[in-house]
Amino acid sequence: MEQALLRWIGDLLSIRSEVFAALGLGLSLVVTVHVLLRKREVGGAIGWIGLAWLSPVFGAGLYALFGVNRVTRRAHRLRIRPTQTAGSAVSPDDDLTPPPLPEAFRPLDHAVRQITRLPLRPGNAVTLFRNGDAAYPVMLAAIAAARTSVALSSYIFRDDATGRAFCDALAAAQARGVAVRVIIDGIGGGYFLPGITRRLHRAGVPVGRFMHSALPWRMPFLNMRSHKKLLIVDGRTAFTGGLNIADGNRVAEAPPHPIRDTHFRLDGPVVDQLTAAFASDWIFVTGEDLAGEAWFPSLVPAGSIPARVVTSGPDADLRKIELVILQAVACATRSIRLSTPYFLPNEILTSALCLAANRGIRVDVIIPKVSDHRFVDWATRAHVDPLLRNGVRIWLDAPPFDHSKLLVVDGTWCFIGSANWDMRSFRLNFEVNVELYDPRLAAELDAVMRAKMEVRLTREHLAARALPVRLRDAGVRLALPYL
Repeated sequence: MEQALLRWIGDLLSIRSEVFAALGLGLSLVVTVHVLLRKREVGGAIGWIGLAWLSPVFGAGLYALFGVNRVTRRAHRLRIRPTQTAGSAVSPDDDLTPPPLPEAFRPLDHAVRQITRLPLRPGNAVTLFRNGDAAYPVMLAAIAAARTSVALSSYIFRDDATGRAFCDALAAAQARGVAVRVIIDGIGGGYFLPGITRRLHRAGVPVGRFMHSALPWRMPFLNMRSHKKLLIVDGRTAFTGGLNIADGNRVAEAPPHPIRDTHFRLDGPVVDQLTAAFASDWIFVTGEDLAGEAWFPSLVPAGSIPARVVTSGPDADLRKIELVILQAVACATRSIRLSTPYFLPNEILTSALCLAANRGIRVDVIIPKVSDHRFVDWATRAHVDPLLRNGVRIWLDAPPFDHSKLLVVDGTWCFIGSANWDMRSFRLNFEVNVELYDPRLAAELDAVMRAKMEVRLTREHLAARALPVRLRDAGVRLALPYL
């Protein structure tokens, strides 16, 4: 009897092993087929396939969570363009007269028009603000003066004194009949304890959480985030840049963890393109289509600056900001200067910067000496040697941490907005940037960046790191797509 029982248990275990082997084989095949059909980057494809065959269940689980772009199908189904936008998409064959630009910048304008399918809008005015100390009062005053609509999108929206001030201003606008819509990222806004979301709900303000779900089978929120920072008032005045909503951005008040940043106010025809970007996100989050004069009024020139919005995300806008930057770097003839809080460009962008330096372009990259993400700092140190070897100058900005994202090419072309120089911003996040052609704004941005160019990062400095430190940095760099 005992021997029969043991034989039965052995047969059962053998059957279970065969079932698990068959399951593992099936999962490996499914992942392999999906990767071959969907993944364009050879290195990433090989990595996912290898992991799936070495550890079928674990590898397939990781691929399901981090490797599958679930947002693409939903985006194409839901991200319908608003029905009434003055800045709607255009065909490259449309007979629109572009604003006059210097001859050297016309190829760049043509390329960005092809990438974005949006026209370059003349007649805009831009105002620069440093830190929340300067920007927040102007933004709050704009909300207080709103008459028809307020649209706000923020990656981080803290339930602190600053966040409560914005919440009160939004609630007051809603109470006096202004149409208010707020988007907060599902991760950046606090995944488990979204205090400001509850506060807005209690105040009756329509608020949507971008890519948020507590359901384990709906996990794209782990990787794909709305990193945009937008405030649009009455469809006429917009604020955008790198500034989140939090006490830490009030640097003059000496918070425990100060964050410097640069933000911008834009007035003029380009605002309708920013409103269209917000409306596209709002219909994605809630299904509501924003249309009509409250959101898209007729706009008149407010200045003389040509500008255009560039959106990017893991859907129909995939890599658009990255492609625009590549084109700008390729068109540069004298100088490229950029400031970014996180600098982990892929091999294509790295090569483009190296080639620019090799053809005599002055290339300056400004990064924080110490950022707010230690792993990114480690990976950056292991990533930049090819740039230093080819003459790109990298500068270490002393604390406090600066979150600004600025790019100036040839003292005229400016690129501002929410996107960092890393694969997360270029491939995974939903971002919004604005290109502007204006020497005066370029000089203003250059002044901000030059003030941070005091200490250079050198190859000697990197070589002086101890072997364990270099191994640590190189190991962390392998997670580059997800940092």
